[in-house]
Amino acid sequence: MNTCFHALLSRIEERLDALGDPEVLQDVLADLDAPRMSLETLCHMRLYAETLPRAEDCPFTPAQRHLHFLWDAFDKLPLCLVVPFAIPFRRLIAKRLFGACGEAFTAEENLRFNFGPLLRVGSRVFVNRNVYIDAKGGVSLGDGAAIAEDVRIFTHTHGEASHIERTYAPVAVGEYAKIYSGAVLLPGVTVGRQAIVAAGALVTHDVPDNMVAAGRPAKVLRERRTEGRSGPELDHIWLF
Repeated sequence: MNTCFHALLSRIEERLDALGDPEVLQDVLADLDAPRMSLETLCHMRLYAETLPRAEDCPFTPAQRHLHFLWDAFDKLPLCLVVPFAIPFRRLIAKRLFGACGEAFTAEENLRFNFGPLLRVGSRVFVNRNVYIDAKGGVSLGDGAAIAEDVRIFTHTHGEASHIERTYAPVAVGEYAKIYSGAVLLPGVTVGRQAIVAAGALVTHDVPDNMVAAGRPAKVLRERRTEGRSGPELDHIWLF
């Protein structure tokens, strides 16, 4: 890694454990060359997720609020496009914000989620650009899982008679599964180990291990063609 990026990441990492302090958040924003924000604004801000009913059950600590804010704010900055810095930086945030985060997590720009502590990510997970994860009901991504561009994962629904009535159900993506571009996973589904969800699929039911599902709604089409490979041999991750 370039020496200047390493030094900057080290300086930020030292501050993240004290990020509940708005002054520390202000310092980290300055390190990222972000526009200056007043301490008054940082002290009184609330995030959209904190207006949702789920926030009553999963309230943010000041540190979690600032970590969420920093994750989203970073993708508004030019530095978010500098891969040798951006991917390690997102890892630093994820390790402190997610319910769990394994090694070598890779997230491209514009990954959005609403409740980081309800998101659990294994090792060597890759998430591409413009992915939205509604984590209210809990989401887990197994080791080596790969999520392509523009995927949407939902874990809650609204009542038809009252929009205020909500139900929650977790979504699980198994180890070394692949969710291709534009797919949508609805509440309560499990995508099995090494399964594949085709581009544009709408997944309303579980996808068994090692199977390929496609369509709207998605149906199981066939077994995955692994050519005898399994787990890490499937080469889901290629970045550092």
